[in-house]
Amino acid sequence: MLLQRFIDSGRYCALLLALLVFGGCAVGGPVTAPATIERDAATQADATALTLYEQATGAMAAGDFDEAELRFKKFLLQYPEFPGAHVNLAIIEAMRHNDEAARVSLDAALALNPEFPAALNQLGQLLRRNGDFSAAEAAYLKAVTVRPDYALAHYNLGVLYELYLQRLEDALASFEAYQALVVEDKQVEKWIADLRRRIAATQRTANVAD
Repeated sequence: MLLQRFIDSGRYCALLLALLVFGGCAVGGPVTAPATIERDAATQADATALTLYEQATGAMAAGDFDEAELRFKKFLLQYPEFPGAHVNLAIIEAMRHNDEAARVSLDAALALNPEFPAALNQLGQLLRRNGDFSAAEAAYLKAVTVRPDYALAHYNLGVLYELYLQRLEDALASFEAYQALVVEDKQVEKWIADLRRRIAATQRTANVAD
């Protein structure tokens, strides 16, 4: 069950890794679907900026990471104030397994906005991949503190707590928070039921020992 959970979570996170974020200095609505443009950022951008960004995200969604990288860098030359472009560059580098370059892009995003949730979430992903689970937790927690309705960060917290830290009750709380924010996720619903069963079994064992 846990091995399959790990495999499933990897596939799901790979899909969610493709989230395309667009953000300015202000923090807008949650980014929980591909190619979403945050409301506050969109009001700050002119038509040219939006067109350039959409071209870059389109290339990224198509899997043409080289083209997407060029377009995001071109975008940033003209509109350097948007941290979301840096986050997308970090996602591209992560897909290439280049964590050092991904960290540079995330640092650039966080320099523009230290509380940009998408950057904090991707930082958590990078730190988790590199085994720094405590720092990953802190990044995810900051993301959901800044934006409590950021479902993706709740999901990643749940994965971290269950599969890496074995903190089942915290995992359950995070997955429940995620589930409350999305329409419905059948897979996570199964994980929640499994966690509740395992927590109850652990509590019964503890009661017998006492």
